[in-house]
This record gives sequence, C-alpha cells and structure tokens, in this order.
Amino acid sequence: MVLKGVPPLLGFALFVLAWHGIATMIPAIPTPGATWNAAVPLFADPFYRNGPNDQGIGWNVLASLARVAMGFGLAALVGIPAGFLLGRFAVLNAMASPVISLLRPVSPLAWLPIGLLLFKAANPAAIWAIFICSIWPMVINTAVGVTRVPQDYLNVARVLDLSEWKVFTRVLFPAVLPYMLTGVRLSIGTAWLVIVAAEMLTGGTGIGFWLWDEWNNLKVEHIVIAIFVIGVIGLLLEHALLALARRFSYDGN
Repeated sequence: MVLKGVPPLLGFALFVLAWHGIATMIPAIPTPGATWNAAVPLFADPFYRNGPNDQGIGWNVLASLARVAMGFGLAALVGIPAGFLLGRFAVLNAMASPVISLLRPVSPLAWLPIGLLLFKAANPAAIWAIFICSIWPMVINTAVGVTRVPQDYLNVARVLDLSEWKVFTRVLFPAVLPYMLTGVRLSIGTAWLVIVAAEMLTGGTGIGFWLWDEWNNLKVEHIVIAIFVIGVIGLLLEHALLALARRFSYDGN
C-alpha cells in the first residue's frame, strides 16, 4: 500500500523540480518557494471581506461553486429527461440529432454574449453558459444508454403490459444509470472549465475573476495559486462523481 503512493509522489516531486528549473531560467515565473510563501497568508484568512471587490479566495471559490451548482443542476433537470426521450423514441432522436450536432461543438464563451443579451446581468449569463455547455454530455450519454438497453427487456415489459412509467423506473433507469453518471461526470468537468473562463470576462466574484484581478495587480504568485486551486477543485469534483458512479455501477462493491 505504501509503495503504491510512491510513483505519484515521485511524479509530483519531478514536476516541482522542473517548475523550479523553469522559474530559475525565466525570472518572471515565481519559484515554488515564492508561491508557497504567498499562499500561506492567502489561506490563513481565506474568508475576509473588505468590500464587494476585495474578498478572500474562499468566498471567490464558493461563488464559483454556487454558479456551477445552479447551471449544472438546471442542465441535469433538462438534459437527463431529454436524453431518455431521445433514446426511447427514434423519431425524436432523428429530429434532435442535427441540432445537437450543430450546437455541441460551439465554444462555451460563444454563448456568453447571448446570455448577457437575454438576462442583462453577468451572474445569470455565466449560469446560462454553464447550462448550455454542460447539458450535451448528459443528453448524449443518457440517450446512448437507453438505445443500448437489450430489446429483450423491453419485449418482456410489453408482454407484461407495463405502463411507460414502470418501463422507465423498472427497466430503463437501472440499465441506463451507468451511462447517465458518465454524462454527469463529463458535464461537471465542462461546467468547471466554463465558469472560470466566464468569470474572467464578466467580473464580479469567483475564482476566475479573482485570477484575472490578480493579473491586473501583477501578482503572478497568486495567479499560480489560483491555477492550483482550480485544478484541485476540479480533481475533487471528478473523484466525487467517480465514487458515485462506482457506488451505482453493477460491478461496483
């Protein structure tokens, strides 16, 4: 068990050494030591408030997570039922496929001006961008899961004269759940990527805005700290959903 943790620690140590070497050659990049020294006071009081535009990094992280939760939650409420409908009814799937294929590759930030036009405010515009970009993995994966349900299951349901609701709850949902959770996991990663970029453009509060504000203040150490914070939170979200997927998978313990 101890040996299992050695390769990740070795990889991280090599990363820090490479970072130190690059920072030595390029003085504009802060060294790991300088970044650590800047991080200590930053995390000593992460929840201070000195007005709306001067808040601790903790408040900014919470603001970003709140936006992600709202946009992602709305996407799940719409995307998962839509995926079931598209997978269940071939006509709907044929109608929606060209539209999804057209809109899915659009850059997340391309949706931000539409959100500003619709809502006239930065916060709902950012939530809109999260919603529209994180909905596609849930729609597509859920629909694929429904189409891969063995036909024999549906034939038995038809013989038993089960209602559509019972077909959904007793047949489709248990079989589709692993696909659905894969879509949810992909969507949360997309949502976290989108919110950081959106906050850099819209301003206000949030880790993306904080990062950009620190750039304007020429605090490069804080920029590096923000990058690590964004990465750690994204990793935690990913692992939380992986644990959830394993919990509900057929072959999980």
